[in-house]
Amino acid sequence: MQSRSAHVLEFDKVLRHLAGYAVSEAGAQACLLLAPAADCDSARMRCAFFRQGQLWAERTGFSLAPFPDLSGVFRFLESPAAVLDIDALWAVRQVLAQSRELAVAIGSGNTAENWPLLAQMLERYLMPEKALSGLMRCLGEDGLLRDESSPELLLVREEIRRIHRLCTRKVKELANTYNLSHYMQDEFLTLSSDRYVLPLKANFKGRLQGIIHEYSQTGETCYFEPMFLVEINNDLQNLKRQERAEERKIFEYLTGLLRAEMEGVNACWNLLVEADVLLARCALAGAFGGIAIDFDDTRPFSLRGVKHPLLALSSADTHPVDLELLEGQNCLIISGGNAGGKTVSLKTIGLVALMAAAGLPVPAAEGSTLPCWRAVHAFIGDEQSLEGNVSTFTAQIRNLSDIWQEVGSGSLVILDEFGAGTDPAQGAALAQAVVDELMEKNVTVCVATHFPALKAYALSREGVRAASVLFDPGTKRPLYRLAYDQVGASQALDVAREHGMPDAVLRRAHNYLLLDGEDSAALIERLNALAVSREQELEDLEREKLRLKSKRDKLEARFEKERLRLFESVQAQAQDVLRDWKQGKRSHKQALKDLAAVRQRLVSEQAAAQQEQAAPVEALCAGMTVRYIPWGKKAVIEEVDARKERLKVDLNGVSLWVSCKDVAASVPPAAPKTVRRESVVAEDNVQEPAGPPMRADLRGMRADVAVAELAAVLDNALLAGTREVEVVHGRGTGALRKEVHAFLRSFAAVDAFRLAPEGRGGDGMTIVELK
Repeated sequence: MQSRSAHVLEFDKVLRHLAGYAVSEAGAQACLLLAPAADCDSARMRCAFFRQGQLWAERTGFSLAPFPDLSGVFRFLESPAAVLDIDALWAVRQVLAQSRELAVAIGSGNTAENWPLLAQMLERYLMPEKALSGLMRCLGEDGLLRDESSPELLLVREEIRRIHRLCTRKVKELANTYNLSHYMQDEFLTLSSDRYVLPLKANFKGRLQGIIHEYSQTGETCYFEPMFLVEINNDLQNLKRQERAEERKIFEYLTGLLRAEMEGVNACWNLLVEADVLLARCALAGAFGGIAIDFDDTRPFSLRGVKHPLLALSSADTHPVDLELLEGQNCLIISGGNAGGKTVSLKTIGLVALMAAAGLPVPAAEGSTLPCWRAVHAFIGDEQSLEGNVSTFTAQIRNLSDIWQEVGSGSLVILDEFGAGTDPAQGAALAQAVVDELMEKNVTVCVATHFPALKAYALSREGVRAASVLFDPGTKRPLYRLAYDQVGASQALDVAREHGMPDAVLRRAHNYLLLDGEDSAALIERLNALAVSREQELEDLEREKLRLKSKRDKLEARFEKERLRLFESVQAQAQDVLRDWKQGKRSHKQALKDLAAVRQRLVSEQAAAQQEQAAPVEALCAGMTVRYIPWGKKAVIEEVDARKERLKVDLNGVSLWVSCKDVAASVPPAAPKTVRRESVVAEDNVQEPAGPPMRADLRGMRADVAVAELAAVLDNALLAGTREVEVVHGRGTGALRKEVHAFLRSFAAVDAFRLAPEGRGGDGMTIVELK
């Protein structure tokens, strides 16, 4: 995707923010080099890759630790004789070890199904097993060579440590023999020029035979090598040379392993850098609530609740706005007062288009879509140049002329105050002509203007949509929102007053408007006030819609749970029959008969519900009691919408709109129902068969568990239309009975309750009557 500099600058700022979330220098550099995709397929692939990466990061919680840049190592290894030092080898070890952790994190679970694009990225990963094994064995967690790297190195270092112990012992003996402790600046040995020496006070230097290697900066301490240490230090130097030689051999060996598996090392490096950029994108999305945008070339752009990305990153109070065209439209003309958000809206469209094409998240609501534009051309701001003798108007014309031949179908052109800087009538005419030509080229055009002629054009031209930035009717302050299908006043006088223009000047300006017959401020203000009121109503309706949707989702979840419990009950009954048959408690014939009865129970109840006939809408009125067929429950009609053939009904305190086809006018008499403690209402009109009342057996339960169980049974009884529930709590001490009765007194749907007669359980059972 091509783009003009106005949006390239803002896109670069977004990339700098993105680079700040990378954990490595190479990842940050890769973030800065991101560019919009060259074609639609690549753009869609990038967005799909980000979606899967975001989902993977959320599920696994994986994060990268900072890792070093290996680009210099790769360049160094291009020389056949080059040998890596300990620091370079340690850097490679860190990269290979972390790339293995990343590969395990991506490969956990069913990768091909959950995030196939990450699986494709992992296919390019080739772990250099020999190189990693060698580095892990030779380099310790402290970044140093292990003694066990080779037998020769182990022997040399053991000898060096033996010499150190020998020197320490001899120095202690010397200090004790000659009572030197008060002449030594430090009681331990130290190294100078890679030789063991004693730090002595300078005034003691002539009292022992030996060699002075150097003095401290203050001159108070001399580093003295006694004669008895000279031979030992000579042996130490030989051992140090042997140690360096052995280390060199190990470095050459490890470098050889890396060269042999350089393809795998590069793959691991690229995997880490790619993952660093992906996780940086996820962090950017978290910073401003971003999503991966959908591309749809069959529809105009629709950005719901979108924010300017840079404003969203700098402030959490950025106002979201809806920027969209309807079907058949490809031009948006925004008008209204200064500082109301026209230019920001145009910049938002262009910047979001570039970010989406680069696979970056954008701060918009789910469901937002964009066409896959092949180029974005933005003409924003005053492009005049004193050096080039170019005015504002001339700069606009020259820049538009430069790209006129390039603009074609599938492009986005953004014009901010195009035609300004010249005669308003001629500038407006030119702007209309430019928009006409661009629309004929099937170009998407977004315009901000103050020209009255262009505002009228927006309301009258087919394929063009008008929008106005809104201002508070009372304070005249911008609301940073758009009202569609209307135009707005420029409100230059209000803006001038807001920024300190003297009242005398403003009064004269208002009088000139009256003389010219152009004082349409009252009309525009009225339209603005109506638009603000309408937007508020739409927001209230949207909130109510979300509330009702949430309520409906909860009801659906509740009934789905009840449906599952019913089928578990039926399944349990069938399993009981089969278990009795296997244990010989029922004959084969009786078992088949019982299973058929269970099956017939569902079929007969479903058929009975289906036989109920829906009532005609003409026969329904508010206050009528009907039967809601899908749930098999009685309901009271609150409202009737004859035009849409729907009703608002009250189902035990729950109000919802239903279709007239789902209610029956006649209410059949409620038959007693039998429901096992774990069974409730059926799905799709399957109800409990007739039988004794519902029963809740609470014996042996704690009081809180028993109350919760009883509440569930009473809810199920209300849903099933059962009027009576038996609560078995046992006699015992009577404590459980008191808790049950206290709960029943507070349960709104309970009409009355009483202890059962002695023949049905006496004071060990309570019979509950529901309203």
